[in-house]
Amino acid sequence: MNLSFNKITPESTQKEQEHVRVLILGAGPAGLSAAVYAARAELSPVVLTGISFGGQAALTNTIENYPGFPDGVGGTQLGELIKAQAEHFGASIVYDSAISVDLSHRPFSIKTYSKEYLADALIIATGASPNLLNVTGEKELTGKGVSYCATCDGWFFKNKDIFVVGGGDSALEEGIFLTRFGSSVTIVHRRDALRAGVLLQKRAQENSKIKFVLNTVPLAIEGTDKVNGLKVKNVLTHEETIQKADGVFIFIGSTPQTELFKGQVEMDAHGYLVLKNQMETSVPGVFAAGEAADSIYRQVVTSTGMGAAAAIQATKFLENDEK
Repeated sequence: MNLSFNKITPESTQKEQEHVRVLILGAGPAGLSAAVYAARAELSPVVLTGISFGGQAALTNTIENYPGFPDGVGGTQLGELIKAQAEHFGASIVYDSAISVDLSHRPFSIKTYSKEYLADALIIATGASPNLLNVTGEKELTGKGVSYCATCDGWFFKNKDIFVVGGGDSALEEGIFLTRFGSSVTIVHRRDALRAGVLLQKRAQENSKIKFVLNTVPLAIEGTDKVNGLKVKNVLTHEETIQKADGVFIFIGSTPQTELFKGQVEMDAHGYLVLKNQMETSVPGVFAAGEAADSIYRQVVTSTGMGAAAAIQATKFLENDEK
């Protein structure tokens, strides 16, 4: 999910300043978990949510593999529960977005639309955004049959033919969820085997509404006012066909939301923040957690764990700073 920490030139007018011990950017599982731990350490953390709350987890209808919820838990519900826990211990959740940062000296300067925060320690948990297919019709038909969120839009496709692009856990999880609404769900994947976990594959294969089209890539999404077809190409035979489709849901990975920190914090070639020992970035006092720094696991449980670890290390950093 895009938390919209976009790099925008701040207004030239002087902003109200607020000094904080710990500032957390992002209110997904990583950021909220960090808030719980920082708040329990009596650091009175401030969490900037961006324009959306809950991160990509909020787009998932049911999370079945988060410990402590044997019947699963809604992504939005989980976010609200962790938020309440963080606030109970003294965290402040602020619905505002960072528009510029200066990490060249401490306290770090983070400007938002409403004020400037001066933070002794910073935890970056800005998450990631869904990747695009970048094919003809995708942009034009987004919101008109093209979607990146089954939970948000599945209801609109009752008794419709739905295509899901992707072969990982998210694609199958959302594809299974979409069978509640659609008359058929077709999973399109570019390789000859899916990447999703064994259990998810088994559940999808046992669902009579789901079928699979492998070794196939989308070429274009057809339609004028709404989606009416998906043009695909078999990568082995090179045959091109147009499949009747009422909706196209795209789940092909994500891109870390780290543009704001370019040139200030070390990143890898894909824009993920590089972590040293104990959740530390290349800038002392700046820590990171969740999908902004995790290109491998990308699970809610690992993000919350990273958030907790980042807050613990931020606490130790500030304690050493006071000695």
